[in-house]
Amino acid sequence: MRRALITGITGQDGSYLAELLLAKGYEVHGLVRRSSTAAMPRIDHIKEALHLHHGDLADGNGLARLVREIVPTEVYNLGAQSHVHVSFAQPAYTADVTGAGVVRLLEAIRDTQDATGLQIRFYQASSSEMFGKVVETPQRETTPFHPRSPYGCAKVYAHWQTVNYRESYGLHASCGILFNHESPRRGEEFVTRKIARAVASIAAGKATHVRLGNLDAKRDWGWAPDYVRAMWLMLQEAEPWDYVVATGETHTVQEFAEVAFAHVGLDWQRHVIVDKALMRPAEVDLLLGDPTKAANWLDWRPGVGFRELVARMVEAEIEVMAHA
Repeated sequence: MRRALITGITGQDGSYLAELLLAKGYEVHGLVRRSSTAAMPRIDHIKEALHLHHGDLADGNGLARLVREIVPTEVYNLGAQSHVHVSFAQPAYTADVTGAGVVRLLEAIRDTQDATGLQIRFYQASSSEMFGKVVETPQRETTPFHPRSPYGCAKVYAHWQTVNYRESYGLHASCGILFNHESPRRGEEFVTRKIARAVASIAAGKATHVRLGNLDAKRDWGWAPDYVRAMWLMLQEAEPWDYVVATGETHTVQEFAEVAFAHVGLDWQRHVIVDKALMRPAEVDLLLGDPTKAANWLDWRPGVGFRELVARMVEAEIEVMAHA
């Protein structure tokens, strides 16, 4: 039986990846921070099928013990302080967990491999935020990084450490440079979920407005379950490598709001307030990924388009509100 360890298993991507791996017959282990909510709503429906362990990417000794105990065949590092806006308020914490935490995990994997002689395949969740102030469009695997947030900087560090461990120690370590990917399981602090929730609430007469930041920011938005499938595909390859995972389309925050409000027959302009307090100190204006390599090497393509993605998120919030 293949055995996987997922850090960040209680998050959006971790929950979808756990479902995918269970369906493929894996024994699935997950790292859960003690400060995480006890309910763990994203994985409650599969919790009995999982092996959950308390731990933290800030604890190198704990990670080493856990990897030695499990000896996983695959490790997916999805754990991070992953909110860009929050990273400006907590830069040191973001650097420690999102950046240095990856080195601690890589060291744990390397030590276990040396002790057991067994290969452990590693996936690092890199991010389109690493491109930041982009020097070319679309962004591909060879595009230079210019991060514009503490989160982006931490992800660049983690990315290059993963590459370094692959080249220095021969680890089967791959980085997925994932562009924005959304779902009803997205955290409420992220703009797509915030818009979807606001639309449902306004449509139900429970609210009148939603406050947003930069409406002109452009993002390449995809469907999260499509993206976790790409993660798994990377670790099935004979050779490790890095891949951009994206749709190849870009849309503004304003477009997301327009489509979301139109889905329930409302005019977004009547309900959106631009709040300068929600603007980032340094903005990433345009992200557009080139998924050609993933398509050619992994035979991966996105299955859900932009408008369907927005509609699914709005409908999920309407459903939740109806049963509230």
